[in-house]
Amino acid sequence: MDFGLVLQTDPPASRVVDLMQRAERNGFRYGWTFDSAVLWQEPFVIYSQILANTEKLTVGPMVTNPGTRTWEVTASTFATLNDMFGNRTVCGIGRGDSAMRVAGRKPNTLARISEAMKVIRALGRGEEADLGGTVIKFPWVRPGARLPVWMAAYGPKALKMTGEEADGFILQLADLYLTEYMVKAVRDAAAAAGRDPSAVRICVAAPAYVTADDSPQALAHARDQCRWFGGMVGNHVAELVARYGEHSAAVPDELTEYIKARQGYDYAHHGRSGNPDTQFVPDEIVDRFCVVGPVEKHIEKLNALRELGVDQFAVYDMHDAQEAVIDAYGQQIIPAVNS
Repeated sequence: MDFGLVLQTDPPASRVVDLMQRAERNGFRYGWTFDSAVLWQEPFVIYSQILANTEKLTVGPMVTNPGTRTWEVTASTFATLNDMFGNRTVCGIGRGDSAMRVAGRKPNTLARISEAMKVIRALGRGEEADLGGTVIKFPWVRPGARLPVWMAAYGPKALKMTGEEADGFILQLADLYLTEYMVKAVRDAAAAAGRDPSAVRICVAAPAYVTADDSPQALAHARDQCRWFGGMVGNHVAELVARYGEHSAAVPDELTEYIKARQGYDYAHHGRSGNPDTQFVPDEIVDRFCVVGPVEKHIEKLNALRELGVDQFAVYDMHDAQEAVIDAYGQQIIPAVNS
């Protein structure tokens, strides 16, 4: 199993670089960041520094979107980084909920994401792409360039499109039941489209918090540090409920039940521990969606995720123990899972 580190690009950017260096030293192979130009600093500028100060780490956004940058600019940025540092980027892409909403725009449609994925992937590989009637190609991209495009998804249509078109699937929760359900949906769609289902890489991303023991006090603190994640996921789930209904065969009840007490969401606290909009998230959801507890609990859950076909676990590291979690994973958890 590969491991990734997910960070927000809060200033100073040097700390983001330092944590990514620490992650690589501890056996992480991917470095991901949020991408929301209003809420955080510009990630692609920081990627250049991460790549220059690491040796093998693959970096990318979790996730960018096709609305805040023109597609040829996005592709050119990735292709430039790959030309400088040797095919060490991955394009995670999605609707752009936070990036679009805080700028007063609606998230992107699946049709727009589909078109953008094709254009960005082709241009990043040095191939031709059609930009609405104008065919372009980067003349400076060298042979052998590659740019995998991984799509974030929850809903049935997005899962289907991921299986049909994306190089990888990003699932932002670590619940075993929902992971099995959604991985199957993606791989079934890939098979139906004539693709090799195993060729679609599966990345589960969720907060991880390592405790010294399983005492009530230690677990309570860990849950409070990770509760924000249930609110972030709930923000996406609320739209699925609005579209498909509270009880629908299209969306499992295990994903929708917990948001009944949700009252709203302020992106000013997006992805941050202590988010006041996430008090509705019960401990059970934190335990299911995240990975919390002593080292052995992490190893147990990660092994279970791997059995479900997960290729990478990406650690959301937004809490009060960033370095400690990176080190615990590097020294104890990653070696045990990959032994």
